Amino acid sequence: MNTRPIPPYPILIVDDEAAILLSVDTILQMTGLNNVMTCQDSRQVMNILASRPVEAMLLDLNMPHVDGRELLGQINQAFPEIPVIIVTGAVEIETAVQCMKLGAFDYVVKPVEDERLISAVHRAMAFRELKRENLALKQHILSDALEQPEAFADIVTRNKKMLAIFQYIESIAQTSQPVLIRGETGVGKELIARVLHKLSGLKGSFVAVNVAGLDDSVFSDTLFGHAKGAFTGAELERHGLIEKASGGTLFLDEIGDLSPASQVKLLRLLQENEFFPLGRDDPKRTDARIVASTNVDLWEQQKTGKFRKDLNFRLGTHRIYLPPLRERLDDLPLLIAHFLEQAATALNKKIPTPPEELVPLLRNYPFPGNVRELKTLLFDAASRHKDGILALDVFKAQIRRYRSREGPAAGDEEYSTAPGIEGLVFPKKGLSEKTPDDQTGRGASGGRGHEKSQRQSDHRCQHARHHPTGVEQTLEKNRGALNPSKIERPAASHNLYCINNLICCFALPPQQPHLAGRTAKIHNLSCAPPNPAANIKKFIPLNSSMLHTN
Repeated sequence: MNTRPIPPYPILIVDDEAAILLSVDTILQMTGLNNVMTCQDSRQVMNILASRPVEAMLLDLNMPHVDGRELLGQINQAFPEIPVIIVTGAVEIETAVQCMKLGAFDYVVKPVEDERLISAVHRAMAFRELKRENLALKQHILSDALEQPEAFADIVTRNKKMLAIFQYIESIAQTSQPVLIRGETGVGKELIARVLHKLSGLKGSFVAVNVAGLDDSVFSDTLFGHAKGAFTGAELERHGLIEKASGGTLFLDEIGDLSPASQVKLLRLLQENEFFPLGRDDPKRTDARIVASTNVDLWEQQKTGKFRKDLNFRLGTHRIYLPPLRERLDDLPLLIAHFLEQAATALNKKIPTPPEELVPLLRNYPFPGNVRELKTLLFDAASRHKDGILALDVFKAQIRRYRSREGPAAGDEEYSTAPGIEGLVFPKKGLSEKTPDDQTGRGASGGRGHEKSQRQSDHRCQHARHHPTGVEQTLEKNRGALNPSKIERPAASHNLYCINNLICCFALPPQQPHLAGRTAKIHNLSCAPPNPAANIKKFIPLNSSMLHTN
């Protein structure tokens, strides 16, 4: 099934005995290491190393012509990057120490134990791969440029964080180790996975699967396949996605939602590069590279027991974190132009001209759906566009919907948000300016009832000043303030409201208008607005914390 050489460069075995060469070669081939080269004449070793790159070397000590110790010294001097594993029948400690001083990576005694040999070879390969990655990363940092910028053509950015991520991706692209991509929904995790596959040079396919919500049996059948007769209705053998990704990349999206039972099976796949199709007792091997993504923090999932610790470490050999769109707002003009061009092509329209106000408007929106949400908004706006300048209605409506869920609705005519103070909302007319109703002494309900109720409310607030608490002290500091930016916030457990342009505390939950007629009390302070039903728009919360009502 394997279609690509593993490892990418051959493992060179040097021994003067043909039987030993055959034995070691067979052991490596059975474990999936199919790129092996043998040499029976030690005089040819240096020529072989000069003519082609080698991943690792297994070297015997006692050989005719050129002794293993002498050869080890020459290799360490001319090719220090090649890990050399000594395989010999000499069991003397002194010999082993001498070899390690000469630069040997490991020392294995004949007769060779399979597990011991395989473990040494895998560690040598990992060491060589790590050195290559470090060298590549160092070169990228020093050059501050991409070697293959065309591979990132589908990702529109000029953000420095993203460019640094691209450099790291180029450094790890050709490694066979798993890669974990983390980021919020809509940041482009699958795009990064496809770039990794493109840069890897793998000849196989890129196969993507979303594992969220798959139970263990469906996950096993989808990923590993099943044998004929494995269960009722299994009339034919079915190859899983891992076999379709042979020689390529398997992308597992939303890995944080994987069930515990499926996590065990995935762990074995990562550790041993083998899997069991349903209904089969003998394992199959794979050379597919695993790339996973998640929008949750796996370290937190690990603490709560929802995600296995060993699987988290196995998946995260290389970790990539993609920043949300709100952390790369300098990309907004590029993304807007890019998506409007895409939308115009898809809709067979002229490219709309975005208004100058669009970028400043979107800079104040947090984009919970990130780049995907921006693309959706622009496509929607382009589909409604007729001619001239692109209308802002779609974007303003989305911002209003978001703020209606998170706090005060955007676009309210009577109120505006204080600049630089998140969550504080003040009347646009200013705190000290009286409304026409205040000037005439009449409220929305009219007549003396309004004046009486207002005097009662003022009396309660005056009474509170003689019995100050933390809340009242905050209100007193803010009383009469003309500049909203200088308003001091109360404790997080309190609500501030604007009542007839007077800042005070009130416990009326804004989502419960049926409580509008009830008096709200905070310690010694109570404020009952005149005719609450008519003045309900005067109650604008400054934070989302709710207080008691009575």
